[in-house]
Formats: sequence, C-alpha cells, structure tokens
Amino acid sequence: MRNPLTGRMKDAGPPENKEENAGPMVRVAVYDNLSSLPRVVELTGRDCREFVDLMANKTYELSQAKGGRIPFTVIREVVENLVHAYFEEAVVTILNDGNTIKVSDQGPGIRDKEAAFSPGFSTATREMKGVIRGVGSGLPVAREMIEVAGGKITVEDNLSRGAVVTLSLGPMPAEPERAPKPIVEEKEVPEAALTDRQKRVLFLVTELGALGPSRIANELGISLSSAHRDLVFLEGLGLIEMTAHGKRALSALGVDYLEHMEG
Repeated sequence: MRNPLTGRMKDAGPPENKEENAGPMVRVAVYDNLSSLPRVVELTGRDCREFVDLMANKTYELSQAKGGRIPFTVIREVVENLVHAYFEEAVVTILNDGNTIKVSDQGPGIRDKEAAFSPGFSTATREMKGVIRGVGSGLPVAREMIEVAGGKITVEDNLSRGAVVTLSLGPMPAEPERAPKPIVEEKEVPEAALTDRQKRVLFLVTELGALGPSRIANELGISLSSAHRDLVFLEGLGLIEMTAHGKRALSALGVDYLEHMEG
C-alpha cells in the first residue's frame, strides 16, 4: 500500500521510477437527512500539508453551509488526526444541520482512547511530524474547545478497524422570553378645580417635599383629619403619590398640573 505522506509504498524500497504518485484522498458525505442519500464530495491532493488545510477548510465550509456551529479549530485538530491513519479509507460525515461531524478511517485505530485526550500522548512518527505537530495536543485541544462551546467529542472503534471521532453540538439554547414592558396609561391633567386649601396643600408638598398629614396640619393650621382627606383627594387625582416611607410627594402629573395653572 502506498504511503500518502511520502508517496512511497509502505514497507517497501524506493519507487522504480520518478513519476509522481497519487496523494491522499478523503470523501466528505453531507446529509440533508437520514432518509435520503448524502451528497459526496471527494477531496484529493499531493502535498499532505496543503491537503490537511483543504480538508479542514472544506469540512468547515460544508458544515457552515448547513448551519453548523462547530469551531474551525476543532475541525482542524480532528481531521489532522487522519495523518495517523495514513488517510486509509477516510470519510468525513456531516449530519444534524452541520452540528455533527464524524471523521472515520480504517487505520490502526486508537487503542487507549482516554489517554488520547491527555496532552503529550502521541503515536506520530518522524514522517508524520513533517505534516502535523505530533506532540499529542490535537484531541485535548479539540475536546477543550468543543466543551466550551457546549458540545462533546467521542472516539469509537470503526466496524472492522480504525477509529471514528465524532464532534457534536446540541441545538442553540432558546433565548429567554422577555417580559413585555408594562403599559403605562397616560393621565390627563385633571380639569376639576381644587379648593384653595387643596391648592395650598399641593404647593406645600411642592416646596417642602414628601410630607405626611401631621406636617400639613401643622403648617396650614388645620385638623389632622382635614389634612388627611386633602392628601387622599390629591392622590386620587394623581397629583401626588405615596413614597416608600408612607409620605406623599409631588408626581409628574402634579408638576404638569402646576405648570398648567401658571399658564
């Protein structure tokens, strides 16, 4: 079998001629749904570094076109992993509106799947390190990034040999419904004429700020009950309003009323 990283036959001597040999090939299957056949795109190349770039960019592009949200860096790190399998029977499958990507091969597989997610563990050979970093950072970085994005990555054995790496993101979280803004009814300036005493109460609240009935009674020399009745009447018209401390203060409508009187 030909080694797509070097163009030479695996476990064989140098080629008998100097003709260029075929490079790696990967099929990308894009599913609209599982009840119909996928659209298949074949990617080929001769330079492995350029081919990894092509594979990552094309997978990201096809995923995005379906509405996928898997980050490019995550896709890149996983497709680079195909170098370990020499791209043998490599297939990239895009499902779930681009939010599930399966990268499979029929290479040597991944024996210790948990260790594969630990930085530093790597089976990269010298020739593989000519294409990728080969320091055991790919799958750990991919898992960290996709989990931050709210997704997950899994590694399983392929049916006969090799591995299947699956990236998946769930649906976008629904935005919380915002409570509708309360409808504030606009009140018109009351037309009813106030008595002279009620006007004095209103002016007093304007001058001194929030007041209670006892302060009104003392300032105007009237009974406590009269002061209370006037405050309740003015509050009913919306000219004053109750404060958090139980006193009455001038309202916005009261300001308008006073301006209306002066006009």
